[in-house]
Amino acid sequence: MKQPTIELYYWPTPNGWKISIMLEECGLPYTVRYVDILKGDQFEADFLEIAPNNRMPAIVDPDGPGGEPVSVFESGAILQYLGNKTGQFYPADPRRRVAVEQWLYWQMGGLGPMCGQAHHFRFYAREELPYAIERYTSEVARLYGVMNTQLARTEYLAGEYSIADMACIGWIKPHKRQGQNLDDFPNLKRWFEALMARPAVIAGMAVGAELRGRPEDLKTDDAAHAILFGGSKQG
Repeated sequence: MKQPTIELYYWPTPNGWKISIMLEECGLPYTVRYVDILKGDQFEADFLEIAPNNRMPAIVDPDGPGGEPVSVFESGAILQYLGNKTGQFYPADPRRRVAVEQWLYWQMGGLGPMCGQAHHFRFYAREELPYAIERYTSEVARLYGVMNTQLARTEYLAGEYSIADMACIGWIKPHKRQGQNLDDFPNLKRWFEALMARPAVIAGMAVGAELRGRPEDLKTDDAAHAILFGGSKQG
């Protein structure tokens, strides 16, 4: 019997890549529903029914728990859901699972937000703020150092390849934009090169790659800049 197709609500960003990579790694069939965050698709009523925080990615699985459809938003929750669904890249053993979860939550609470702020103040902000640039560039360097230290001990962040690695790789890909040189973090560089050579990572990052714009273009696009950085449209 044909496996039901998951709907992926997506835009080609580090958070979106997490899910396209996981779907590719698990071999799950999926259909991409592009959420053009530069045009404000994330504020559409139909999307907000699935993702009330007006952020992508999100998924709709027609074959959810009990065989009933389910929608999931927040990239970390989606990774956990897909790991539970397939039994892949998210171990059932409690000790191994907590190792994965601590690095997943570290990414969600630290690496992603800090890299995002570094991107914002280095490329997207229309006023140059040296304090903010230095603050977030330095914090990203510290977080890279945390990964580098861990990866001196283990091949992957939680020992075996897992959703924790998938969560982080997209945020390391634009390291130059964050003011980082991977030669300064040799263990992280080894991990990065290994992941970037995985067929599923290549395929996941290729989804919608032609839609990605340049930071300098967004900086001068008044409408897109206002949509992304001008605050919520919700009441």
